[in-house]
Amino acid sequence: MDTADPDSAPTTRRRVLLRRRPQGLVDPADVELVTEDLPTLEDGEALLRNEVIGIDASVRSWLGEGSGYLPPVELGEVVRCSTIGRVIATRCDAYRVGDIVTTLGGWEDATVIRDDLFSTIVSPPDPDYDLEAFLALYGSTGCTAYIGMLEIADPQEGETVVVTAAAGATGSAAAQLAKRRGARVIGIAGSDDKCAWLVDELGLDGAINHRTDDVIARLRELAPKRVDVVFDNVGGAVLDALLARLAMHARVVLCGHISTYTDDDKAPGPSNYVNLIQQRATMRGFLAFDDIPRFPEIGEQLRAWHRAGDVVVRTERFEGLDRSVDALNAMFTGANTGKIVVLP
Repeated sequence: MDTADPDSAPTTRRRVLLRRRPQGLVDPADVELVTEDLPTLEDGEALLRNEVIGIDASVRSWLGEGSGYLPPVELGEVVRCSTIGRVIATRCDAYRVGDIVTTLGGWEDATVIRDDLFSTIVSPPDPDYDLEAFLALYGSTGCTAYIGMLEIADPQEGETVVVTAAAGATGSAAAQLAKRRGARVIGIAGSDDKCAWLVDELGLDGAINHRTDDVIARLRELAPKRVDVVFDNVGGAVLDALLARLAMHARVVLCGHISTYTDDDKAPGPSNYVNLIQQRATMRGFLAFDDIPRFPEIGEQLRAWHRAGDVVVRTERFEGLDRSVDALNAMFTGANTGKIVVLP
């Protein structure tokens, strides 16, 4: 077995395990931080030291009992999420010590990986590779924004695009990609500071604070000719308001529904859905999960745009695995701007 330093190779790892199903926001008592012995690597396995853990709304959805595109996390299992780090030991021909790898791991400081769909070499050993920017843009978050905005919504120059949760990781990337296409872009966020960031830093054409503004009234002001594209991460009342202002042949792309992830009951259907008929509009949901094999190619394009200054990345850091619950809850309380990451 190859290791980075056989004499100092870790023998234990810290992990956050699910102990009970959350009700609403995650309570610290719903999970437990434990220290466990590392399993012995088998042939075909490698050990990844996680340097950055990514927090996404989907993490909360996996903690419930219902099944989605992935099964729920079982009680006693590590809380599942995306991570990125460096290989520190390997018995797998696909990985060398020092390789930078992203995987669907968990809230843990070390993950056993295999050569499978969920574990991808991002870069050979490179001390200068921006791991946080990968989780914020070059990886699944940015690829979701790319596929949903550029390929499904397909905004055209001069069209009006509205992005909800626009100050979040996926929303901010999607909004900037629409601007690159020459669209007029309006972001919806949950605070005046976030709205100012969208306009002043990202260059959006307008922003709406859904907590204090009359969303429909502000849409009439900012988009008097109605909305051609809706990129929705929120669902609920905000989506319903947007459906009331669709232009003819508008496209509504459903990326997420963060407003309902912590609810026990299903949200009521949008009352303005009939506008899809009247405006001959389309509404489509998607999961970038279906296009994982394309992520490396898309990610390199996003990395090039980021390095050229065409796409801005912002992260909110939480230090330590013991802050993982705080980091996840921040997504649902609106405390974050950009991508939330945990540094274990």
